[in-house]
Amino acid sequence: MSIAVQVIMMIVAALFEVGGDALIRRGITGGGIALVVIGFVVLGTYGVLVNLIGLDFSKLLGAYVGWFAIISVLFGRFVFGDRTPVSLWVGLALVLAGSLVIQTGPKSVSPSISKIAGPDTH
Repeated sequence: MSIAVQVIMMIVAALFEVGGDALIRRGITGGGIALVVIGFVVLGTYGVLVNLIGLDFSKLLGAYVGWFAIISVLFGRFVFGDRTPVSLWVGLALVLAGSLVIQTGPKSVSPSISKIAGPDTH
């Protein structure tokens, strides 16, 4: 899978994660149980999508958290009308810097899922 496709999948996954949480928040604060249930489905979709990217788990989540942070701040600002002080933008920059360090670092030494599961016995 190309890096461009991985990035697009991370952005879409972040939209699903933040969107699912936003639906749950709206449901809890007066929108009704249907929004909470839809939010659960959307969050589940995020979980599947982000794991289809195929990166090492720690590297995947380290890289993904940067996209999640950006989308979260933008949702807070434009969907919920949150005020965004300078400290929030500075913190976001630090998160993005950390995400970049994780993504560009050496490959993880942990075994892949197939190695943990053992040989195929079918």
